[in-house]
This record gives sequence, structure tokens and C-alpha cells, in this order.
Amino acid sequence: MNKDKTYRLKRDVAPLAFMIPGRGSRNQPLLYWDEERGENRVMRYARNQKSPFEDEQDGNAIVEPIIFEDGLLSVPRTNPVLQKFLDIHPMNGNRFEEINLERDAEAEVEQMNLEVDALIECKSLTLDQLESMARLMLGVDPSKYTTAELRRDMLVAVRRDPEHFLTLVNDPDVKLQGQVQRFFDDGHLSFRRNKTEIWYNGPTNKKKLVTVPHGQDYLSVAISYLLSDEGLEHLRALEALTQE
Repeated sequence: MNKDKTYRLKRDVAPLAFMIPGRGSRNQPLLYWDEERGENRVMRYARNQKSPFEDEQDGNAIVEPIIFEDGLLSVPRTNPVLQKFLDIHPMNGNRFEEINLERDAEAEVEQMNLEVDALIECKSLTLDQLESMARLMLGVDPSKYTTAELRRDMLVAVRRDPEHFLTLVNDPDVKLQGQVQRFFDDGHLSFRRNKTEIWYNGPTNKKKLVTVPHGQDYLSVAISYLLSDEGLEHLRALEALTQE
């Protein structure tokens, strides 16, 4: 049984009016791949025809554009040809989509659950973990903020992008990245020679660890070194300095 359908543009900000041509052109034909026939069929919307396919229409087709107003287009069940035309249109799913309230509700619930999970995870972070995530998500030096400010700003960021937060917090490589960034922030690691050398700054021992090749990320270089056989001893020493 046919039903009324409403379609919407998928852009966040829809134009006042958006037009879909009722037919293709010689340079850009409007085609639909028919699996049963094994061929491309030319699509054409004509309000006085009973099919959206040109090969099933007569010579009196009245072709007209399809216009979305304020991002929406309502098509009553009395116009099944336009519904069929839109359902199989190449732009469907990319430029526009049919509004499906059940699907939208499921997606909204999934997003809300994701946000709740992320907020709970963020709330349970230790101070060290919070500072590490703040470095990665907010790009800030946590020593310049109070704990309350960090927790507030992180919760706001997590609500904005819960999926990104959960990806970061569950990635062991990301955890190490935040840890190494803290070594730099605390001064236990430093640069010399115009940021081409990374040095270890212990209380009684200062030593060049590694050279940063031109164009490479200093964090990646530092992490690779600290995870090497030669660098593990320095990693343990840096962790001990951080805990003091």
C-alpha cells in the first residue's frame, strides 16, 4: 500500500530551494541499472506518465523539475511515479534521503548512548589520564588549568564528539602519546638545535636521545625511540620522574 513520503536534503544547512532535474542531458544522462534486464535505463520524471523510465513513456511526456523547499519535499501517495523516481535516483542517499522516523529514532538513541558511555568514561578518568586526554583532545597544557576547568572543558568536548574520545581513550598508542607529551610539558624532555634534537633532562643526567629527521613529527620520533631497546631505560626513568 502506497503512503505519503517526505524527503530531505542531507546537508546541515539546506538552501531555500534545491532543484533536481526531471531528466538527464546528453553529456550527463540520468540512468538506473536494472538488475533484471541487465541494462541501464534512462530515467525521466513526467507528471503525466505512469513510469519513471523513458522507455515506458509515450511521446507526450510533460517533464518538470523536482524542487526541495527549505530542504524538504513532500510527495503524496497519489504520486507514486515521483516516489519511485526519487527512490531510485542516483542522488538518493548522497544528496537527499527519505525521512524514516523509526530509523532516525534508532540513530538518535545510538548517538545518545554513545554520548552517555563517553561521559561516564570521561568522568572516571584519573587526574593523570584527564591531563593526557586534554593534551590530545583540547591541545592545551593542562598545568595552566585547574582540575575543575579541565574536567569541564573535557566534558564539553566529549559531548561534542563522543566517538573520537572513546577511540582515543581506548587506544594504547594514544595513551603513550599523551604520556610523552607530558614529559615535554614537564621539562623532562626538551629540544635543542632548533628542535632537531630531543634531550633527556634528568636531575643529574642530561643526554641527547635522538635526532628528529626533517619533516617528521617529534612525538612519533620520541615514542619510537622510547619503545626501542635502547630507549626503554629512559622511558622508565621518565615515568619515575613524572611520579615524583
